Amino acid sequence: MVTSVLRRAVVPVALAGMLMLAGAVLGRIYADDLLFRLVAGAAIGSVGAGVAMRRLPSWSVAPISAVLLGGYLALAMHLAAGATGLTVDTARDALTNGIPRLLTAMIPVESKPDTVVIAVAAIWIAGLAATEVAVRSGRVLLGCLPPVGVYAGALYVVGPNTTAATGLTLGFAALVVAALAISSGIASGTPAAVRARAAGGAIASLLVLVGVIAAAGPWIGDHVTATPVDPRRYVQPPRVDSLDESPLNRISGWALYPKQQLLEYRPGDAAAVPTPSPAASRAKGQRPVRLRLAVLSDYDGVTWKVGGLYRNAGRVLPAPEVPAGTELTETQQQITITGLTGRLLPAVPTPTRITGARVAYDAASGTLIRPEGLTEGLSYTAVSQVEKPDLNQLPFADVPAGDAMVRYLAVGSGAPDQIQRLAEHLAEGSGAPYDRAVAIETFLAEHYRHVADAPSGHAYPNLRHFLFGRRDIGGQKGTTEQFAAAYAVLARLSGLPARVVVGFHAPVTGGAVTAGDAVAWPEVYFNGLGWVAFDPMPKTDEVRPVEEDFTPPTPSPPPSQSEPPAATPSGSESALADVAAPPAQDGPSAVLVASGTSSGLLFLLAGAAAAVAWLRGAQRKRRLTTGDPGQRIAGAWLEFTDALRLAGRPVPADLSATEAVRHAAVLPRPPQRTGLLRRAVPENPEPQIDAGEVPLPGLDGLVDAVNTAGFAPEAADGGQADRAAAEVVAYSAALRERRSWWRRVWWSVRPGPLGWNRRS
Repeated sequence: MVTSVLRRAVVPVALAGMLMLAGAVLGRIYADDLLFRLVAGAAIGSVGAGVAMRRLPSWSVAPISAVLLGGYLALAMHLAAGATGLTVDTARDALTNGIPRLLTAMIPVESKPDTVVIAVAAIWIAGLAATEVAVRSGRVLLGCLPPVGVYAGALYVVGPNTTAATGLTLGFAALVVAALAISSGIASGTPAAVRARAAGGAIASLLVLVGVIAAAGPWIGDHVTATPVDPRRYVQPPRVDSLDESPLNRISGWALYPKQQLLEYRPGDAAAVPTPSPAASRAKGQRPVRLRLAVLSDYDGVTWKVGGLYRNAGRVLPAPEVPAGTELTETQQQITITGLTGRLLPAVPTPTRITGARVAYDAASGTLIRPEGLTEGLSYTAVSQVEKPDLNQLPFADVPAGDAMVRYLAVGSGAPDQIQRLAEHLAEGSGAPYDRAVAIETFLAEHYRHVADAPSGHAYPNLRHFLFGRRDIGGQKGTTEQFAAAYAVLARLSGLPARVVVGFHAPVTGGAVTAGDAVAWPEVYFNGLGWVAFDPMPKTDEVRPVEEDFTPPTPSPPPSQSEPPAATPSGSESALADVAAPPAQDGPSAVLVASGTSSGLLFLLAGAAAAVAWLRGAQRKRRLTTGDPGQRIAGAWLEFTDALRLAGRPVPADLSATEAVRHAAVLPRPPQRTGLLRRAVPENPEPQIDAGEVPLPGLDGLVDAVNTAGFAPEAADGGQADRAAAEVVAYSAALRERRSWWRRVWWSVRPGPLGWNRRS
């Protein structure tokens, strides 16, 4: 009797356990454990209700189940709503938009009515269906299918956003086996010989199954290399219009109405008392607080854009990746919208918690939006982590390279020659990245005027007019829009990963933020320090003409001795003209014919250079991505030796891998030229190497990979090959970056590397 009761109880318990494990899998992407508790209640309630109704007529199960499901969903949504309470509109919205909200939510997902309702409903329905089939009909194998389907769905929703659920999956399989084993038991009246044969057959089947798993498992594991599919890629996240995609265009419009109040800023729980404006705070020597509205990372030569992928987020936002050694300070601010329009939400960077407003978040840039749009009176509280990097490391910090930085180095097509030559001019004599960043900052601050009512625009024609236009027609004047955009473009042309940030200056002690407080500033990324803001705005009203420090070469024929020289036009535009206009001629001259021949030769040379550059790129890709790990490691070593040979420091043949990397760890510092814009290095910088050498990116992964491939080839794996390739790419880029501009060009088009290691 006891055995029979126990046997009947095992199947419902196993079904409830399977459903609870599905909830545990899904709960790993939630910010708290409320989802798991609600799902566990649904699993126990649905299976218990199914067991209780097993003796009722089958036609009565469906209506009773619907009533029970509706009641439990109302309870679950009420608990998820928390202090705000559950309303009819909230419940309707959750039931209507539950699936897209869940699949567009930021990880970790906050437990809200619209992010828990689908999971709870699925678990309840699966529990009732499984109990009806397994308990009422006695078909346990078919009854396990609904929990299996829910478990697979949970794994799919989680996707690659957390670690593999190995332990939970093994537990799920154990419950399935237990339910099947108990349900297949033989009655107590069966002869002992029959029971023995049945037990032996079951044991033999189990051994065969285990053997198949042991044999096929490693083979399947070796052939499964892709990460799980993330269903979020198929769901359209919240979008913004062009006004919010490029808020840099709004600065000039705000500047026309500087007194218009946009928002109220209060630090922490400060009381609403009259406080000074940002301008008054600066007058007292207080640095205003920067509220970040948007980070613009993409530039196509016309517009700076956010280029973000927004995900619906709860109150808790993903913690930002902070470089080691960076000091973090947590700050809280309360913001009330009074006149700001659009969808972008300002906050002190970088926000980690938002209460009072439902937001969507772009994790790459830290930009916040409110999908429903801003409304007057909207009030929310933000908690932010303010990063304070060690600025004493800036003079020696390098900038990263690789695919992650490509978007921060892109300048679009059609960059004017004048701007490119200015970037080269500012980079001359400034080998270190920080020196280049400071040179650009100083040049803009010393040569251009800040005018609040300057026309809007930051496309290349606008920037060319801002940088080189005549002052009497509005050139060399701009708002923070032009200063920040020009800085970022010049920085990218100089090899510095840069971006533009739009935001507001707020008073330190809190108060009103007006349209006149809108500001844009550039940021540059440094290894070990993260994004560092620069201020290219003029510090005084006295600025020097641009032509005093920069005049592009303007080749022109010498004046004839028989004719007096023509008068030279005045103004910055004439001083910065690219090429003098040629004199009118009646027909094709010898100069024209020669120029045509030269043009043809130049086209041939350009085509040959492009072909070599393409072949070099294909060679690198083949070396680093083709073949087994040992071949890719060998390719990384060839790329390393080629880079040193291009730099004029070939690796001696008698050096080991460790000695060769030590030989390449530093680069002799070229003779320094004293530039007009070079900022002095702080006293006592405590360098770690000789003053005549420049540190380069490390190559420890390459050494380990080469030694492994040389002495234990079977132990070399893809991870080692990938790390070696990444280090070699970064080292080669850093080595090339330290060359003069013409040597960098020759580095890219030199055909030598195509044949240096052909035998290898």
